[in-house]
Amino acid sequence: MNGRRIAERTLLPVGLAALLLAACAPPRAEPTLAEVHAALKRRRLVDLTHPFAPGIPHWPGFPDEERTTLYSYEKGGGTMGSGFLAHRYCHVGQWGTHVDPPAHFVKGLRTIDEIPLDEMILPLVVLDLHERVRRNPDHVVSLADVREWERRHGTIPAGSFVALRTDWSKRWPDAVAMQNRDAKGVAHTPGWSRPVLELLDRERRVTAIGHETTDTDPGLATSRGDYSLERYALSTDHYQVELLTNLDRLPEAGALVIVAFPKPRGGSGFPARVWAVLP
Repeated sequence: MNGRRIAERTLLPVGLAALLLAACAPPRAEPTLAEVHAALKRRRLVDLTHPFAPGIPHWPGFPDEERTTLYSYEKGGGTMGSGFLAHRYCHVGQWGTHVDPPAHFVKGLRTIDEIPLDEMILPLVVLDLHERVRRNPDHVVSLADVREWERRHGTIPAGSFVALRTDWSKRWPDAVAMQNRDAKGVAHTPGWSRPVLELLDRERRVTAIGHETTDTDPGLATSRGDYSLERYALSTDHYQVELLTNLDRLPEAGALVIVAFPKPRGGSGFPARVWAVLP
């Protein structure tokens, strides 16, 4: 007993001293940018962007891209001269994998040049619906789908980018397969739902959403000219990215997404380069 009391009397001051030293220790310094860069180089990157060109799938109300060679390496190959290669691209803002700012549907809200840089690097949430969509191409994401994701990974973090994985991008670049119309001309494509969009905005406070299809709304709605979900999503002052690809190569949680695009003043949309950094 005496030995145990002596040991306890000896350990107590030692333990107290350790706690005091820990409390007084300087806080751990944040990693330098060089260390962050080195860590990123060790991560796998996944391109979520389709290459664009004339003839790619697009919303049927838009014209096709026109591309002109102004200068070519050889004489006679360009309309304006030679010695180097330069093209003129003529396409709508909503072309290929692209970003839609709130002003795309709602007058007075942010245009593409008003989206700040800190909204372009975000935690990535992937809602995996591809098996449901395989069985039913008209499937729309439900609150049950979100609850199932949160059961596995926890609450969707505020400020995140939420992407719908439907594997619809595997139909690219077949425009007919992307539209998936029946004999009556009705499109059968997956999409978002109003309850989920409301949850993501009002309760989860996400920053942006994205999907693999040409539209936010499912094909059954767009076939009758109903784009109310896209209008609602953009009216919340969040941006979205359409025509994403390679979502099947991402984890459901833990990755980062980087959404980069040009800065046209007052722009209503533009092709984007989007990629993920895997954990």
